[in-house]
Amino acid sequence: MKVAVHQGPFVELPDAVAASGADLVIAAEMITTGYHIGARSHELAEPADGPTAARMSALAKETGVALVYGYPESDGSRVYNSVQLIGPDGRRAANYRKTHLFGDLDRSWFAAGTEAVVQADLGGLRIGLLICYDVEFPELVRAHALAGTELLVVPTALMSPYELVADTLVPARAYESQLFVAYANRCDTEQELTYCGRSCVVAPTGEVLARAGAGPGLISADVGRAALLASRTENTHLADRRPELYSALTEQGLSV
Repeated sequence: MKVAVHQGPFVELPDAVAASGADLVIAAEMITTGYHIGARSHELAEPADGPTAARMSALAKETGVALVYGYPESDGSRVYNSVQLIGPDGRRAANYRKTHLFGDLDRSWFAAGTEAVVQADLGGLRIGLLICYDVEFPELVRAHALAGTELLVVPTALMSPYELVADTLVPARAYESQLFVAYANRCDTEQELTYCGRSCVVAPTGEVLARAGAGPGLISADVGRAALLASRTENTHLADRRPELYSALTEQGLSV
């Protein structure tokens, strides 16, 4: 499967999809509306099957390219920071709501999702979805690996000065949990925030297969099960786990 990451504005997504030559194109967190927009996230929120989803479905069907994009999702009185996977046939394949909310930027406007592992099968691979801050929790990435995720897709809105997350932490997550990670960031500014770009596609070996810079761009890389199985044979982290030793990690009330 050829995976591409669109690091740029929403208005340029159709052209990026058409030019990508990819099987799957991934766009950033809240790309449809902007992320740091306060109350407008509620004004612009749509249901998972709303008008924007219809536009993305039409784009996927027209190009034969699967899409992942971030948007504010309305569900009754609640609004979630969500991402949606649209298959190449235009059908909605999966929808994930951000479970780990980042400070007041998220908590002031969004409800937290309650489903940790959301997956769909695409092109012979099991795709898993997370959003931004979620990937900074190793337990959540490991849960995906144990549930069979082979390509973890992470739309994000990572701002400066946290480039360390894109450059160091994301490759570490891919290596320690033995899966491919596609990390799709923004590269613009909103109010006081400057998004740092640095989108990447990382192999389970920790090798960065493709990396964007600080500005707009389209990157791509090939991912596949053969490479994943070869890495898991060489790097046996998953097979060598001893879960009986880690039970305290899930206990409530731990303090520093």
